Amino acid sequence: MNRRHALAPALLLAAGLALTGCSDTADDPKKKETADPAAAVLAVARDYQQAANADDWRRACELSTTRLRRGTVEQCATRLTRAPSATPTTNPSSTPSPSASTYDPPTYADGSTMEPFPTRPTPSGPERASTGPVKTEGAPVDVPASGKHPAGIGVLLSYTVTWPTETSTVRTALRVVKEAGVWRVDQSEDVQDGDAAHGDPIRDALVGG
Repeated sequence: MNRRHALAPALLLAAGLALTGCSDTADDPKKKETADPAAAVLAVARDYQQAANADDWRRACELSTTRLRRGTVEQCATRLTRAPSATPTTNPSSTPSPSASTYDPPTYADGSTMEPFPTRPTPSGPERASTGPVKTEGAPVDVPASGKHPAGIGVLLSYTVTWPTETSTVRTALRVVKEAGVWRVDQSEDVQDGDAAHGDPIRDALVGG
């Protein structure tokens, strides 16, 4: 009788440790990422685009690959930070895009690049368009290596760009790759409205298919 009472706490302790071990394994972020890398990829892609839209280039550079940064995070952020313009632009393009100020600008099928992010004059100086929240369109897809870019996962994002009198939607395809065990953005390409409506806009933009 006494022996059975003495064994009971030990058995309960062992069961508790087993349950704790299972819980720790389930909460391990590395195991979660292995099981569902799409969630980690989407988080990095949205964070990168939100930082770029806000001109938070330090954060965007932290989320970029070494190849895309072309140097340290500090060097990358310094290079991409826009200096205030003394003379406001008076003839902006009709479709602004915050990502246009990057050193590796999105390119179209014909090899051309988008216009620099425009400003509009106001009584107090240039005015910058406001951007809406970054949203994911569809599911991530595997993308093969292409030119200088390694194989990775492609993500299609969209957000609105609003001037006082007009609003447009910008779509961007991002290539996210693993570098030293961490997901980072390696490529950003603009996606036109017509391209997003049919075919495979992510692979078409990132691979040129």
